[in-house]
Amino acid sequence: MISIVALGNAATAIAEKFGDTPNYHVYKMNNKVKRNSKYQFRLKTYDTPEEYEHNIPDVKKFFKDVDEHVQFIIVGASYSSNYALGILEQLKDKRLDIFYIKPDTDLLTGIPRLLENTAFGVLQEYARSGLFRSMTIFSNLNLENILQHIPVKEYYETLNTSIFSTIHYLNYFEHSEPEIGQVSKPADINRIRTVGMLDMKTLEEKWIFDIDTERELCYYMCINEKRLKEEGGLHRKIVNILKEKPRNAFRKISYAIYETPLPQDFGFCVAHTNAIQKNS
Repeated sequence: MISIVALGNAATAIAEKFGDTPNYHVYKMNNKVKRNSKYQFRLKTYDTPEEYEHNIPDVKKFFKDVDEHVQFIIVGASYSSNYALGILEQLKDKRLDIFYIKPDTDLLTGIPRLLENTAFGVLQEYARSGLFRSMTIFSNLNLENILQHIPVKEYYETLNTSIFSTIHYLNYFEHSEPEIGQVSKPADINRIRTVGMLDMKTLEEKWIFDIDTERELCYYMCINEKRLKEEGGLHRKIVNILKEKPRNAFRKISYAIYETPLPQDFGFCVAHTNAIQKNS
């Protein structure tokens, strides 16, 4: 089992999508919770970042049954992000993956901009130091550009569903055996990462965040069962495309192919790095 921990209202909207999926326990922390319960914790709100930092809630009892593997979802620029380090400190004995949702920063000003800059930088430093198993960065702006033509009323629902699906498939790949191929375990230092959605004809990546200095690229491809059984030469075709991609001692590539019952093939590429990403 994996515990999904959501910090803030926006992160909670993503985490709720894990609720009907087996193998997850979902913990929601936000200021809309009316009453604390086993999986919900009400966060107090304040006027300044300093007040948040001086009033970190004690959540040890709330997390008493949390799983060994914790995936922590946080949205940058939210006031609740001020609680992040204090709450993560109370989860430090767990296997922690951070999923950081980066808002469109071009129009951010004032305190939200300051909060985004601080959270984005500090959490990366913590990840690189080894306190987190990984930190995966999603950009709402990139995701919007990939999905295209999203109606205003469906904007966050569409983005949140895509983020949920991506995280869930990454977990599936980690705990499932591929039909062929083997994804290399990233070097211990490469704990900062992002994900790209694949064009399955060309294996071109559409990155959910424009990561700088990728060190390791892991390609996960889900191909229809019928095609895996009947299409001769498919494996060689995929390998040849991957061999054409730039690679060297500092940019390694690995892959794995999985079966899917879905009629449409799909895939992801995970890029790992040890480089701190700058805030644009």
